[in-house]
Amino acid sequence: MPVIGYLCPESPVPFASRLKAFHDGLGETGYIVGRNVAIEYQWADGQYKKLPALAADLAARNVDLIVAPGGAPVALAAKASAANKTIVFEMGGDPVQLGVVDSLSRPGGNI
Repeated sequence: MPVIGYLCPESPVPFASRLKAFHDGLGETGYIVGRNVAIEYQWADGQYKKLPALAADLAARNVDLIVAPGGAPVALAAKASAANKTIVFEMGGDPVQLGVVDSLSRPGGNI
């Protein structure tokens, strides 16, 4: 069963709508949590200084990929800590300008 690491800058309540959308999207592609995919969560509870340690913890676990919602700080923490894991991120800003990827057409690395 694939395992997804979910690195979140906040707590579950403020991210409830994103979590629902994430679970719905997984379901639309045939992945049902507990049936054929598992998710390990790390919550920073608004303490962004915790993100690097939480990302490193996920990277050390047996996760197949890391989901990093919530903007550049989350994506950058995952990128710095998880060179051997695939990272999927979302953000409203420009990921090239924010230093998350090299370019949109060729992001580079594992992100």
